[in-house]
Amino acid sequence: MPPVTGALIATCVVVFLLQNFGGYNDALIAHFALWPFGHAQAQLPNGHVIIVGFAPWQLLTYAVLHGGWLHLGLNMWALFLFGPPIERLFGAGRYLFYFAVCTILAAITQLAVIALFSGGFYPTIGASGGIFGLLLAFGMLYPNVRLQLLIPPVPVPAWLFVIGYGALELVLGITHTEAGVAHFAHLGGMLGGLILIQYWRGRMPLKPNMRLLR
Repeated sequence: MPPVTGALIATCVVVFLLQNFGGYNDALIAHFALWPFGHAQAQLPNGHVIIVGFAPWQLLTYAVLHGGWLHLGLNMWALFLFGPPIERLFGAGRYLFYFAVCTILAAITQLAVIALFSGGFYPTIGASGGIFGLLLAFGMLYPNVRLQLLIPPVPVPAWLFVIGYGALELVLGITHTEAGVAHFAHLGGMLGGLILIQYWRGRMPLKPNMRLLR
C-alpha cells in the first residue's frame, strides 16, 4: 500500500469512527462538511444552536466524512483499487496534489449546482469526488486494462468503463435519480482530473513548469 493512499484510507476510517462511536458526528458535519453558500441554524444534541454555512476548508474536509458503513466501504474499496497504481505512477507528492485538486473541483461543482438549480441547504460529504478523479486517471493512463464488472459479469476495458460511468453519472444527475447522491460532484472530480492530466501533458493553453513535475 503506497503511503498517501494508505494515509487517506486511515484518515477516513478514523474520522468515521469518531463520527459513529466518538459522539462527534453532528459537530464534525456542522463544521467540516461542505455546506452551500449562506448560513442557517442547526441544533446539536447537547441543545446548543450553532450557525452552519460554507467555509473555505470545507472544500477539502468534506471528503473525509462519510454517511454510513456502505458509503465508507464503497469509497475505501475504490480508493484501495485505483489509488495505488496512480500513486506509484505519479509519485506521492503529485498524487496527493492530484487528489486534492479533484476533491476541490468536485466541491466547487457541487456548490454551483446547488446554487443554480437546487436552492437547498444541505451538506455534502464523502471522498467520491477525489476517487472519481482517480478513476478518470486510471481510464486515461491504463486504458486497455480490463476491469471485471459485477453487473453484468463481463470484463470491459478501463477506458470504456470510465466513459460509461461518467455518462451514467450525467444522466442520473440530470434526471435527479438517486436523491442524496452528489452526481455532479463526481463529474466535477473527473473534470478536475482531466484538466490536470492534460495540463501536465502540455495540452492546455498554459504550459506546466516541468521543474515542478519531477
